[in-house]
Amino acid sequence: MANESSNTDSHSHGSTNGHTNGTANGNPNERSASAPKTGIKVIVVGSGFGGLAAAIECHQQGHDVSIYESFAELKVLGDIISFGANAGRIFRRWHYKAGDRVSDRFDPLSIKLQKHGFRIHKYTGEFVICQKTPPGDPEAPVFNGHRGELHSILFHYARDELGIPVRLGTRINKYFETPSEAGIILESGEKITADVVIGADGVRSKARELVLGYADKPKSSGYAVFRAWFPNTDMMADPETRKFCENGDTFQGWIGPDVHFLFSTIKNGSDCCWVLTHVDNADIDESWSFPGKLEDVYKVFDGWDPLCKRIVSKTPEDKLVDWKLVYRDPLPRWVSDEGRITLLGDSAHPFLPTSAQGATQVRFRRIKYLPCSE
Repeated sequence: MANESSNTDSHSHGSTNGHTNGTANGNPNERSASAPKTGIKVIVVGSGFGGLAAAIECHQQGHDVSIYESFAELKVLGDIISFGANAGRIFRRWHYKAGDRVSDRFDPLSIKLQKHGFRIHKYTGEFVICQKTPPGDPEAPVFNGHRGELHSILFHYARDELGIPVRLGTRINKYFETPSEAGIILESGEKITADVVIGADGVRSKARELVLGYADKPKSSGYAVFRAWFPNTDMMADPETRKFCENGDTFQGWIGPDVHFLFSTIKNGSDCCWVLTHVDNADIDESWSFPGKLEDVYKVFDGWDPLCKRIVSKTPEDKLVDWKLVYRDPLPRWVSDEGRITLLGDSAHPFLPTSAQGATQVRFRRIKYLPCSE
């Protein structure tokens, strides 16, 4: 379940015990029977993409899995998120009873750039190159869409389609383990035990502290991102910006010294999103996501192509986020002393968005837990 260099998952074309996790060689017409129950109890803390994916894979392998999430309700929040082909092929093998796949439901929400490509400019406006988008691989699709919309599909697939128990509004006070079990203690005082605990609890992970044996703090990267997602209403009303929305999906980039501005239109041009990465050394001890101000964005654009400011000016300010980019030092290990608690996703290896790999590198590997007596 850890970040690995290979894009080939160890069980993408088969599995142990003769099971293929729902399909045989990727053919939906050759579904295998459900995996037998293993009797292994797994707790997943965090219902982000990593936690949900880990829970789904555990369920598919016959483990008894449940998810604990601190948020009290599911909200469709955020903006653009990208999943590479090595994640897309996993979404493709998760089927609904109706016969379609998770990837089929992701697809209509994802940007389509085969006709447009990625048009790159200097910050002054000079066109540099159009990077063409290669044909997609149906076996390993790529998805770029609204984080909240894609997350909602995965959340409901895990909870409603597969029946994985999800306890919302449950904050974790402490993780623990012994040679024979692991578990969590909720803020309410309730103690819950399992064979394995997966800490997919993000950058502020409490599981990370148990695994490492000490508390570490996030560090400022020296950069921040202004980011937004909004409907195309005002873009369409302006002749200078309408062209980005009326001909399907588009992707534009402007590159400057220590700054880059990326702007996309998605879902056939109906939705707009942009990100502006820039130098920022704000204090991040307590929080690193704030409401953004358009006037601060305009300052970054001083001397830039006027079209950039014109695009940003169509953004409702309540849709603008100022996100300070933080990172953590690489970890010496991701698994606890007794081998029963492991880290996953941002709790293990937070990526800066400039790598465009944070979501994809949440690896969806099969959990194979062997009792200590074996």
